[in-house]
Amino acid sequence: MSPSAPRLALTFGDFSGIGPELGARLLSDPENLERAQISLLVSPAELARASELAGVEVPVGEEPGTGHVHLVETPLQDREVPLRECSQEAGSRVLQDLSTALRLFQEGQADSIMFLPLNKTALRLGGMHEEDELRWFAKSLGDTGFTSELNFIPGLTTSRVTSHIPLAEVAEHISARSVLDSIELLHDVVRGTGVESPRIAVAALNPHAGENGQFGREEIDHIAPAVALARSGGLDVAGPFPSDTLFIKARAGEFDGVVTMYHDQGQIAMKLMGFDQGVTVQGGLSVPIATPAHGTAYEIVGTGKANIGPSQRAFEIAVDLGAQTARRRRA
Repeated sequence: MSPSAPRLALTFGDFSGIGPELGARLLSDPENLERAQISLLVSPAELARASELAGVEVPVGEEPGTGHVHLVETPLQDREVPLRECSQEAGSRVLQDLSTALRLFQEGQADSIMFLPLNKTALRLGGMHEEDELRWFAKSLGDTGFTSELNFIPGLTTSRVTSHIPLAEVAEHISARSVLDSIELLHDVVRGTGVESPRIAVAALNPHAGENGQFGREEIDHIAPAVALARSGGLDVAGPFPSDTLFIKARAGEFDGVVTMYHDQGQIAMKLMGFDQGVTVQGGLSVPIATPAHGTAYEIVGTGKANIGPSQRAFEIAVDLGAQTARRRRA
């Protein structure tokens, strides 16, 4: 056992989808079990079913430690959830599991959280009223600062100034403050994964970066001032750059992170470059939370086709960020 290994609370996500089989495969790897002390929020019967479905074995221990998983009881365990469909039952279970994971963090029993794929419609059926799980996490934790989903592929991370809002409302939510917050959050999270001096680029909102105000003034009034403020604070940041060419430079390795203005501006590029390695981190919260950046894939449940790559990468990022939390707690 390695008592210095970070403590990770892990949930199987939506039990209607591929999360349980991905979780079993992830936790059958001895190297993964040595990297963290894993609290798994499933029952013995649920773990047995997921392991059988995946064709693997997952060692279980009576106490938290490395080399095995420790099972944690949550409400709604062992209640039937319909497979391969969106349901209230699945959404309610996800919310209960995530609430327990947050409690483990608040009680000092977890340094980070990882959840496997979930379905936003099921979450709303299950009782979530916020626009997405990030806002639900912030409300549950009482976190009132700036939050943003961050998306990872190997070598590149993005943050968003706006996220799950109508495209027609994006411009009114862009300000120098929100752009600067996105820059600083991205910088801090990328540093937490081991990049000492992150190189950050900031995307423009408008075509051709606004063409000196001809196509919009957001770059002049808000985005460029935020970049200047970040640079004055010592950050290695540049922009705003037209987004139709920015990601060509990012793919070539010129930047470690890109701040985008809205959801699809970054997501389309990131999924084209690395869908099979994509990870989402719920940035700006008091607890690091990571998940693979794909959905529940109801149509391939039990077929053995689910790609373990994003889950493996999410696990590695959750462990790295959890180690950072553990160091802060010991300081």
